[in-house]
Amino acid sequence: MVEKFHTEMEILKQDVLRMGSLARDMLKQSVEALIRQDSSLADWVIANKKTISDYDNDIEQKCLRLISLYQPMAKDMRIIATSLKLNTYFYRIGRYGKDIAVVEQELSTKPSLANLSSIPHMADLVLGMLEDALTAFEKEDVTVLQSISKRDNAVDTLRYSILRECITYMMEDPANIPQCTNYIMVARYLERCGDHACKIAEKVHYMVTGKRVEFK
Repeated sequence: MVEKFHTEMEILKQDVLRMGSLARDMLKQSVEALIRQDSSLADWVIANKKTISDYDNDIEQKCLRLISLYQPMAKDMRIIATSLKLNTYFYRIGRYGKDIAVVEQELSTKPSLANLSSIPHMADLVLGMLEDALTAFEKEDVTVLQSISKRDNAVDTLRYSILRECITYMMEDPANIPQCTNYIMVARYLERCGDHACKIAEKVHYMVTGKRVEFK
């Protein structure tokens, strides 16, 4: 019984890692699609909406099954509880990737209006935060999370920089409003993904150490 429990726990953990990797890839490819105006990449992201939704449902069922059958305690229970939380955060990140892909489809036939250099920089920071959070979960090593708050602050700063730039474009010409609104929304989606990465890091830290921290 104990061996079967630990086998199922490992399967759960691998599923969470696969879901997290998919969420990360959806976000990465959606930003790449926006920058390159590559609708095929955007289509790939949108097509994976169902896959990440299936992960969401499957992982939740696995967690509830493990709790009801084995009544886990201590760290085992923290791993399951963390998996349930990460499941939600990864789903939201994947959905934000899908939303950015939808923006790309809307803007794909239009010339780039604003300097998009801040958006890929934001994305790189957020993706790095996600990668470290995934590593911490996989290896149960919280040392990789030490700079996550600093990077989140940088993401917030970039979001407001993009907002100010877009407001300038909109004031210069009201015809720029629809396109700039989309850029502002993309920056907002990336900022929210950064927030989710921080919450993931907090839950993983608790899972590993049993101590709660706040990354902000």
